[in-house]
Amino acid sequence: MSPTGGVLGAGAALRGLRGTLHTAALASGGPGGGPPVTTPRDPAREAARRELAKRMYHENDPGLLQRALNALWDWIAKLLDRAASATPGGTLGLLVVVLFVVAVLAALWWRLGTPRREPVSSATLFDDRPRSAAEHRAAAEAHAAQGHWNQAVQERMRAIVRSLEERALLDVRPGRTADEAAAEAGRALPAHTDRLRAAAQEFDDVTYGGRRAAAPSYQRVTELDRDLERTRPALAHGATGTPPTGQGAAE
Repeated sequence: MSPTGGVLGAGAALRGLRGTLHTAALASGGPGGGPPVTTPRDPAREAARRELAKRMYHENDPGLLQRALNALWDWIAKLLDRAASATPGGTLGLLVVVLFVVAVLAALWWRLGTPRREPVSSATLFDDRPRSAAEHRAAAEAHAAQGHWNQAVQERMRAIVRSLEERALLDVRPGRTADEAAAEAGRALPAHTDRLRAAAQEFDDVTYGGRRAAAPSYQRVTELDRDLERTRPALAHGATGTPPTGQGAAE
């Protein structure tokens, strides 16, 4: 209710109540000049209730929604006041605590990504019909051209694994995960073990971890794919009469 409306409504109510009591006094036989007329408490209360219940006194009352909102804001204000009084530093201290909690939650969300019900360990690398490494590379480039970096990273990682299978550096095995492929390929190409693991992590993050890839992510996986194409696997000891170096050599 607005202050003006409240004052006008209260004034009208008092005038109406005074008139009601005056009428009741006259009806009881107490005209001017006679002895004072006293109205019993209960009848006076009932007369006041009937008078104040008239519609004319409630024309400026707030609606149901406004009253509910007012009650909600009052409750929130009281809650914050109690929290501020219990926090060192008062309102400023409470604000600092809230900002710290929000920052921690945001950091956890960014680091862990959106929770997924499917565990990463059970996620397979290939989920559709068999395609060649060249087909996966073409699909990756098409996605990258449109700025679809998640799909581009996925297809480029699939191209890497398919290429290693085509070169017989990996056995063709349905159901292999990206982590498994990186671990197996690292044994044949030890110079690229860390980059293979990083590429597998990029694949898992964008596919099952809820993270969003960007152009640099795709560039790293693409460079790895090209480097692997130019690298020979480490030979076993005695295969060529020379000890293994533990490093792949460029073709």
